[in-house]
Amino acid sequence: MNTPLQSLQQDLQVLCETWCGALPPFRAAADADATQVELESMSDAGLVRTTDALARLTRESEALLARVAGEIARRSPAELGKDGLAKQQGFLNPARRVAAATVGAVATATKLVHVGQATATRQSLSGQRMPAAHPHVAAALAESDISVDAAAAITGMLDRVARRAHPAHAEAMEAILVEKAADMPLDLLYRVIREAEARLDQDGIAPREEELRGERALHMREDQHGMLHLTAHLDPETAACVKAAIDAIVTQQIRARRPECPSEATNGDQSPAPVVEDRRTIPQLQADALGMIARHAIGCTRMPATPSMAVIVRTDLDTLTTGLGHGTIDGLGQPVSAGTIRKMAATAGLIPAVLDGDSLPLDLGRNNRLFTWAQRIALAERDGGCACCGITVNYTEAHHIDWWKRDHGPTNLDNGALLCPPCHTRIHNDGWRIRIHDGQVWFIPPPHIDPGRTPRLGGLARYGLPRQPANTT
Repeated sequence: MNTPLQSLQQDLQVLCETWCGALPPFRAAADADATQVELESMSDAGLVRTTDALARLTRESEALLARVAGEIARRSPAELGKDGLAKQQGFLNPARRVAAATVGAVATATKLVHVGQATATRQSLSGQRMPAAHPHVAAALAESDISVDAAAAITGMLDRVARRAHPAHAEAMEAILVEKAADMPLDLLYRVIREAEARLDQDGIAPREEELRGERALHMREDQHGMLHLTAHLDPETAACVKAAIDAIVTQQIRARRPECPSEATNGDQSPAPVVEDRRTIPQLQADALGMIARHAIGCTRMPATPSMAVIVRTDLDTLTTGLGHGTIDGLGQPVSAGTIRKMAATAGLIPAVLDGDSLPLDLGRNNRLFTWAQRIALAERDGGCACCGITVNYTEAHHIDWWKRDHGPTNLDNGALLCPPCHTRIHNDGWRIRIHDGQVWFIPPPHIDPGRTPRLGGLARYGLPRQPANTT
């Protein structure tokens, strides 16, 4: 078994070999910036391999630093007072000692301390070594499969629900989250962790909502140049309507300024471009949308409610009937309680997507070219957002897998997938294929990306949690 230092030495050796192997055999003499010269001379494949090797070395060193920070904290307990290690060296707490060593923020050092404590083995009163409080996270961190940031997010959530969650359920969920963290961007992992917390601690959803609601705020400040700065902190219930309204206007304007995809056009022709080219950025479009909503509210006695401006709340039938459980709001990652769902149900523009109950007819065959609103809700339930990259539902479009005109593809769920515009473009341009099997979305790469064309799982099966929590009773 390798010691931590041996693993670091091995990874450093791999990095050195990868770096040298990425350089051409003959290169110009290095100047004052030798590193940049060598980087510029690397081949594309060599640069990618160097990035991967350096990233692994970084993860491993950060994991070891977290263990060191945890040990500093163990030797600096509050009960020792000034005799603790940190205070002996003139620091208020262990995190500040670590921050001084890393020349970083105290918040970052605090995270290192927390992860180090959560993943360190423990010694019993009899002297035996006991496993870490979070063994799955500890194992993945030791193998450099996950980052310290991911480890901190997972262990932090598990610690919050420890007193209320069933231990077996919490451990099973830890294993699931570690597996997700090894193959998922951090921002998407945060969303999955929030859903996991809601499942493990159903009784804690409403209190957390109340805390978030109490922290809601909107600050308005005009600067010296006459620009008004808005800083909003909105709880999920308040944010849902604000985000849905702004997203609806922005989406409509983005679609209006780009020609229709020729593959989806009914007559094979592109729609005409706008008379005046719209070059506004997304933040500018969002700012203008907020202004449009405010002007409409001032000038009109009634706000219109269209499907594109609706708030969609997803829950299951048991939650709706019993009032126990939670649901989610499209476009927001924070789960909401059954009480909030019932309260929002009285709001205009709310579309409840109730699972396991009677549903609308969703298979329209060839009678309709465009996916209906009901079909989009069902696709969002299956895909969770963009089936390719995991971005939230609000930024996706319903895409025909077999094209409507060219392939005579039907407009139904087995021939549809939610994709954001960038992923949609890449899939078309690079020649990817999409297939639906057992309600899951699979992406088949083209031969120039993967000669074996091994299918890759997408959709909610990749970016979300299983439908039911593990080890349910």
